[in-house]
Order: sequence, then C-alpha cells, then structure tokens
Amino acid sequence: MRGTLFIVAAPSGAGKSSIVNACLARDANICLSISYTSRAPRPGEHDGEHYNFVGREEFQRMIDAGDFFEHALVHGDWKGTAKKAVDARLAQGRDVLLEIDWQGARQVRGQVPDAVSVFILPPSRDALDQRMRKRGQDSEDVMARRLAAAREEMSHYDEFDYVIVNEDFDTAVDEMCAIFTASRLRREIQAQRHAGLVAALLAGE
Repeated sequence: MRGTLFIVAAPSGAGKSSIVNACLARDANICLSISYTSRAPRPGEHDGEHYNFVGREEFQRMIDAGDFFEHALVHGDWKGTAKKAVDARLAQGRDVLLEIDWQGARQVRGQVPDAVSVFILPPSRDALDQRMRKRGQDSEDVMARRLAAAREEMSHYDEFDYVIVNEDFDTAVDEMCAIFTASRLRREIQAQRHAGLVAALLAGE
C-alpha cells in the first residue's frame, strides 16, 4: 500500500522543527523529506541533514526542469521538496512528512488531496517574538521581516486539517503523534491493510 503524506507548517519560531524531530525519534514508521533551499547554512546546519543547500542558479534550474513537488519563495530565499524522493518513498509504503510553509502546503494539497496537514501555532505573539530572538541566528533585519510575516502566515491556519498550539512542548509532541496514529486508522487505509481479514469476517458460512 501507498504511504501517507503528512504536511506540517508553522510560522518561524513556533517550534515546528523541534516538535517534528521529537516525533520522528518516537515514530519509526515515518520519515522526513529533506527540503532544498537557496539560502546559506546557519550555524550548526549541515547539508543533507537539515536542508539540501544549493545556489539560486541551481535552484532555478531545478524549477525549470520540474524537479520539485512544491517550491516557494520564503523570506527572500527559495525552498522546495524534490518530487522523486517523496513519490518513491510513498510508493514503497513509507509515510513521509513534509516540513514546509503554507505556500508549499497549498501546492501539495492540490496534487495530493488526501495528504494530512497540521499547522502549529505559538501560544501568543509575545512567545513567538521571544522564541525567534532566543535563537540568535538571524540579523535584526531578517528577524524583523520574519516577525512581520508571522501574522500573514498564521492567517492560513484554517487551510489545514489539524491545529496544534505549542504552549507545552511535551503535550504538542503527544498531540502530533496522536494525529499520525489516527490517520493510519482511517477506514479506507484499514480496509486496504486488512482486506483479507475483512473479507474473512464478512464471508458467509
């Protein structure tokens, strides 16, 4: 059977990556798709682990070649998900998680209507501001742009299937994992997974 595609989006500073990483460590049945980006690595980031880092010219070449499942210009830098890598894993029956922004999520939903989408919100605007500044990885100019964009990003929360408020980290992780489990128990998926059992249970004597 084909795997389930999960989409997780959030404004910068909402704790998306931390929650996703904790869920991936807990749930071995799901794998993360590593996105491509045209921006330079931040301190501590490694190519092929956090992102696949490419130059803007290479990214544009990939767009022109139709290599991306989705792509978007985010805070002045390109980000995208390679189409072949996602399709191959889903075809193998693996669940795949896309950690992307709302623009990319909209593109993916247009191509994969049965994708399961989750949006993560911060508990307050003050908490979002503090978390972004605590990272200390961006210049004041970049941080100002991210904060200005946060309200616009959060206005798209109603396009997603599920919403998690990251007030308590452990609770948020539990809720995300619960979404993964519930999605795998949907009737149409269980009917495929246990077709033989259902047929036997419903067969006449």
